[in-house]
Amino acid sequence: MKKRILALWMFFTLVFTFSFSTIALAESQPEIVGTSAIVMDLETKEIIYSKNIDEKKQPASITKLMTALLLAENKSKTDLLTYPAAALKEAPYSYGLNVHPVTPGDTFTAKDAMDILLLYSGNDIAYMIAENVGGTKDKFIDMMNEKAKALGMTNTNFVTPNGLDDNTDDHYTTAYDLALLLDAVYSNEWIRETMSKKESEVKSTNGPSSVVENRNKLIGVDGNIGGKTGYTEKSGRCLAALYQRNGHTVATVVLGSEYNFPVDTQVFEDTKNLANYGFNAQKEIFKAKGSQVSEVTMEYNILPLIGPKKAIKIPVTIHEDISLYPTDLEPEFTSQPGKINIWTLSKDKSIGKATVAVKGYEKQYDIYSGISNMDIIKSNILYYLLALLVLIILAALVTLVVSKINKKRKKKRRRIYK
Repeated sequence: MKKRILALWMFFTLVFTFSFSTIALAESQPEIVGTSAIVMDLETKEIIYSKNIDEKKQPASITKLMTALLLAENKSKTDLLTYPAAALKEAPYSYGLNVHPVTPGDTFTAKDAMDILLLYSGNDIAYMIAENVGGTKDKFIDMMNEKAKALGMTNTNFVTPNGLDDNTDDHYTTAYDLALLLDAVYSNEWIRETMSKKESEVKSTNGPSSVVENRNKLIGVDGNIGGKTGYTEKSGRCLAALYQRNGHTVATVVLGSEYNFPVDTQVFEDTKNLANYGFNAQKEIFKAKGSQVSEVTMEYNILPLIGPKKAIKIPVTIHEDISLYPTDLEPEFTSQPGKINIWTLSKDKSIGKATVAVKGYEKQYDIYSGISNMDIIKSNILYYLLALLVLIILAALVTLVVSKINKKRKKKRRRIYK
């Protein structure tokens, strides 16, 4: 008997411990070295994780995602881009300096330029794209900033097409803005296809073929379908990445992580931790089903259309849980009742909408009255009983008067017939 009790105790202890550990794991925030980071659900635009997401940071070569987007929107894969002499002056990593010499005037297909830009992260190729798409580098920078505004990247300013920031402090963005950029590039088939490659064979028209490898070490691992790395002394190690598991897609951004040379693993560990959290995070109840979310004060006539006026406070409720991911962002909640008719109020009939907003995410819910027209009638029952009594008395008086009138008429008729 004691053995059975001991076995049962051990079983329930293990179950409880496992359950508690699972819950704790699901709820714990990821520990990352990056000083700014975000995880965003690309389907709903919900922010699953946030860390200093509006803090302005240097994005380094993640900048090339915007360069790639403008290339994809303005050129076809077979279009030829001419390599300008000024591109040779761009710092490594440079295709012309580090892979194979390029002569100014040589051409690349837009397809090969995109591969070198996003996989190898060629700074000279970014410059070449800027001049070929914008006409000049400065005009291309204007295009980058106009596109940023169109995407809602309100805390972003681009100064270079490749992210080199040695000579400027005015080239910056935020983790949140880069999540919006990731959303835009994910919607572009050409860029999405390019980022998913582990390597690509590329060449200029007059040069030999070369193989460039993807600097994103996570590509193809645990659902990583693309991304763009970055590093400068100002920016630290950065990575903007896309993950997809079971048809669910999230964007992750890490800025200001450690460059633990020569292994260079920290930013990738940060990103893996964020992605795992993004797919496992559980929402928490922000407003519970059945709870009162606001109150509406109305005046009405105790008797429809007539009678004395009375003020009533109508509690506004919701019929479903409103749940949000736990972040350091403050949700905005508003409720907007429509036109309310006191005498048709029902607890099961929507009287308007409530809106929950967190950054770019917004969702509406139906709101309901916490009281019905019957509750109003019950609260005024004495008035109605009094009104009924008055009606009865009036009816009795009318009946009495009519009865007397009829009697007088009958007496009058009798006199006439006599």
